[in-house]
Amino acid sequence: MTLVQTHPRPTTSIAVHGTVADLMDTAGPQVCDDMTVEVALSVMAAARTGHLLVCDDSGLCTGLVARAQLTAARDGSSYSDRVQLRDILEERGPFTSPVTTMAEAGHVMRHSRVDALPVVDEHGSALGVLALAR
Repeated sequence: MTLVQTHPRPTTSIAVHGTVADLMDTAGPQVCDDMTVEVALSVMAAARTGHLLVCDDSGLCTGLVARAQLTAARDGSSYSDRVQLRDILEERGPFTSPVTTMAEAGHVMRHSRVDALPVVDEHGSALGVLALAR
């Protein structure tokens, strides 16, 4: 597991015309999809991040889970301490590639209504996260 690394977000034309690789944060904490919600919340708090990259048993990225998603699952009526991340991930994706243009990635984020996208290589391994600047 790695610590979250942040990079300053440029305000120049790279933000509009560059690629995802120009602005993505390097892969932060990556957790396995069999991790429980409680443990994931602890990892997230320790890493001081709002999301975690989730991978399957073979190391392929299956999605991104946000603090709000974990909290909602924990506060739900069907919650037990055995609920795993794979149980709350709705579907695989969306994802983006490091060579995707920022315009294309922005369109995907707006269409999918997400504020962060996992960036994966051609094999599905996580490279980082593209997140909206706050």
